[in-house]
Amino acid sequence: MASSHIILPKEEEAEAEAEAETRLGTVVEADHDSPAQLPLQDHAPGKAALPFSATCVRISRDSYPNLRALRNASALNLHDDDAAFVKLEEGDYGYVLDDVPHLTDYIPDLPTYPNPLQDHPAYSTVKQYFVNADDTVPEKVVVQKNSPRGVHFRRAGPRQRVYFESEEVKACIVTCGGLCPGLNTVIRELVCGLSHMYNVNNVFGIQNGYKGFYSSNYLPMTPKSVNDIHKRGGTVLGTSRGGHDTKKIVDNIQDRGINQVYIIGGDGTQKGAYEIYKEIRRRGLQVAVAGIPKTIDNDIAVIDKSFGFDTAVEEAQRAINAAHVEASSAENGIGLVKLMGRYSGFIAMYATLASRDVDCCLIPESPFYLEGEGGLFEYVDRRLKENNHMVIVVAEGAGQDLIAQSIPIADQQDASGNKLLLDVGLWLTHKIKDYCKSKKMEMTIKYIDPTYMIRAIPSNASDNVYCTLLAHSAIHGAMAGYSFTVGMVNGRHSYIPFHVSITSTVSFRKQG
Repeated sequence: MASSHIILPKEEEAEAEAEAETRLGTVVEADHDSPAQLPLQDHAPGKAALPFSATCVRISRDSYPNLRALRNASALNLHDDDAAFVKLEEGDYGYVLDDVPHLTDYIPDLPTYPNPLQDHPAYSTVKQYFVNADDTVPEKVVVQKNSPRGVHFRRAGPRQRVYFESEEVKACIVTCGGLCPGLNTVIRELVCGLSHMYNVNNVFGIQNGYKGFYSSNYLPMTPKSVNDIHKRGGTVLGTSRGGHDTKKIVDNIQDRGINQVYIIGGDGTQKGAYEIYKEIRRRGLQVAVAGIPKTIDNDIAVIDKSFGFDTAVEEAQRAINAAHVEASSAENGIGLVKLMGRYSGFIAMYATLASRDVDCCLIPESPFYLEGEGGLFEYVDRRLKENNHMVIVVAEGAGQDLIAQSIPIADQQDASGNKLLLDVGLWLTHKIKDYCKSKKMEMTIKYIDPTYMIRAIPSNASDNVYCTLLAHSAIHGAMAGYSFTVGMVNGRHSYIPFHVSITSTVSFRKQG
């Protein structure tokens, strides 16, 4: 397939300048300060082992219909200094690859080595195990005849050639942010996968989040030391919010000779991973950065789901069942359960659909009101008269606008930059009590908040499998020299550029 390497110019560039820069045979490689132009023949050797590199061209955003559509997409809502790290490659029939950065983008002529899996008895006899260099995964699987095809991402998996020799690999693993089922499984499979598949013996754990890069000793990790950690909740490495100092982190990566960094965490953590990658690239270090997205809310854009979500929904059933028992055992009983979901109501909605005992589910994507026709109070009144009890599930981010109207409070943020939320469960409990009292209606309400119970448990069977595949995909990509966020897109594991995974979240409304 003929293709072009497209580097997007800034929006404000004059059309004449953009048109002049569509000369074939030029690569525009932007460093931190100013763009530099390299002749194609000088850059080609470093790209020889990579697909989609037949022609390099810089074009106007408006000169190609698919890119014109992409300009308005949230995935490309970038800051000016991020445009240098975007790699779009176009092919026939409206094909656009949103590619991930590679070591040879800034270190040409790197040697490659045969993948150790070729000599591994478990893999060497199955040629199909290796991913074709041209394999991509579409972001959209449902399109119309005349609509843009959407972007594609590189398919994850082992390549026949790698950019690191096994004995030279020095990898580190860090977990950041809140807890989530499956963290220990990912850690275990990263350590075991590097050792068993690629014969890597130097793997270290970074303790207590990003600050562990520069405030504590690295923890040596072996398959034996992580053998049964997947049976425990939490993370054996410890975690924390904040503590991200890009310069200090990369200084320590450079000083300790680390050349593969595996970062497990949510939206804020992946933003930090992106900053680490950019600083590594500015210094010209041969280091691959692999992000493994983690959020129990399941609201990371592009990927099908985040690990730990299935376990969280399963565990949420216990709280809903308890609320139903309490409510049905009392006259005019109400069971109120608050579940996690800062901006998206995936856990609340999936748990509701799974339990079949919930009468009302409130999520951030669907604003609600209390009084008047169609309000929550009217529904509570009607449901109690009809059934003598009811169960309400509310996501933690729902109704924050209503709370702010009744309880004025200054906006505050946690160490990760997330807005601190007021307890919508307690607020609703008091509001429903006051309403029933005003109607002289006897009622009993039980409020259950299982937030930390849900996220602190070990992952279930399906999440264990998913975590294993994510970890192995991350290893294969890092060994192949890519820096990326890994995730499943339309059922296929893919390498997603950092700028896509961190610039937007997905809501239940959009997915459904």
